[in-house]
Amino acid sequence: MKNTNSLSQSHKILFLNTLAFTVCFACWTLNGVLVTFLVDNGIFHWSVVQVGWLLGIPILTGSIMRLPIGILTDKFGGKYVFSLLLLLCSIPLFLLPYADSFFMFALLSFFFGMVGTSFAVGIGYTSIWYPKEWQGRALGIFGMGNAGAAITTFLAPSLLNHFSISDPQNGWKILPVIYAVSLVVIGIAFLIFAKNKKIENNTKTVSQMLGSLKSARVWRFGAYYFLVFGCFVAYSQWLLPNFMNVYQTSLVMGGLFATLFSLPSGVIRAFGGYLSDKFGARKVMYWVLSSSVILSALLMVPKMEITTAGPGVLATKKGTITSVAKDNIKIGETNFNIAQRKESQTENAIFPTTTSWQQVVVEQNQTVKKKELLAKGITVIKFDANMWVFLVLVILIGISWGIGKAAVYKHIPEYFPTEVGVVGGMVGMIGGLGGFFGPIIFGYLLTATGIWSSSWIFILIFSAVCLFWMHYTITKIMNNKQPVLAKVIDRQ
Repeated sequence: MKNTNSLSQSHKILFLNTLAFTVCFACWTLNGVLVTFLVDNGIFHWSVVQVGWLLGIPILTGSIMRLPIGILTDKFGGKYVFSLLLLLCSIPLFLLPYADSFFMFALLSFFFGMVGTSFAVGIGYTSIWYPKEWQGRALGIFGMGNAGAAITTFLAPSLLNHFSISDPQNGWKILPVIYAVSLVVIGIAFLIFAKNKKIENNTKTVSQMLGSLKSARVWRFGAYYFLVFGCFVAYSQWLLPNFMNVYQTSLVMGGLFATLFSLPSGVIRAFGGYLSDKFGARKVMYWVLSSSVILSALLMVPKMEITTAGPGVLATKKGTITSVAKDNIKIGETNFNIAQRKESQTENAIFPTTTSWQQVVVEQNQTVKKKELLAKGITVIKFDANMWVFLVLVILIGISWGIGKAAVYKHIPEYFPTEVGVVGGMVGMIGGLGGFFGPIIFGYLLTATGIWSSSWIFILIFSAVCLFWMHYTITKIMNNKQPVLAKVIDRQ
């Protein structure tokens, strides 16, 4: 009976943790929708690079502060750290409507970005309530709070449009206040209903707790998490302007499509925890990284139209041109047919389409030699990057990353049982930096290339690096410790 009551208490804490994390994650990704709306409606005139910074700044704060917040959670327990975090982060959101410049918006974004550290609190606070055999599932369920990004991308565009009907210039200011009130409500609920618990007999100094960060495993997992979590956060914000620019969707439709990426990726995380418990985190990460390489390679092909030289028409004999028309040339009595351009009827085709025609380059009465060019060939290869195919691929890579997020965190409480907050905070910090640098890198790549899909090239390269690093590690272990291979692989 005692065990049942204990598990019931654990589930209650898990529910509160997941709810708080969901609200925090919704606030953390607010700028993805809000900044896009403000720029598109001419309320603020920010450049692509400035927009990238505003998307990334909250992610930066929530990332770099995860480690110290994780240490505080291990020291004082999750109840008080989480409650204080929720209440303090509501303040800059209450002040956001008063921001009237890029600097003020960036500064307040920096402070409310602290909600991103909620992950480090929740990981430590959740794991301490569950036994080893429940860790993967419990942390996976907690991680479903990532779906908070979907709440923002789904609801925020409609709310912004609604609030702007009566006041197009200032209607947006209601949204940050709603988010701030949500943080206050959850913060108070946490204080009332949560029960504090921390690691027993934790007498380690901060320097001793940080000693675990010397392990190569921590940094390897951090790199994986940079991809599966950081890039997930980056695209949760980047996909909205992507859809609006490439496919000319509305703000609401673009928000819905971004939701279709972030919601399954967040929810599937619990399933990723189950798979990691069943098959092992390493095997799951092989699936995740391999699928990330394949899907990003497909996504990096841009919507494009390439014009190149095609098959032309050459004179088969020497002579004088006696007649020139759009579709026919005569040399003496010999006819040369000229192919005409046909309008393509394959809009939004899934595969590339090719159209070829010829253009006359000679004049009547002109003398030509044998093999001289009469009409040059023109070929146009068109790839529509079909929006629905693109959306399906985006959803699939989001699901893959969602499973990977749980797999990365599966072994932390198992191998660092007394430093879950520290190690989880460090891995989360590295991963969160992906969410910060992602929109900035994507913004610079877009400015440099003019191609929206250039961001997927970065994902392809990084996915391949992670896959190679993991495979190299496994191969090294196989060569060095073959007799106890199975146990050792599972421990890395």
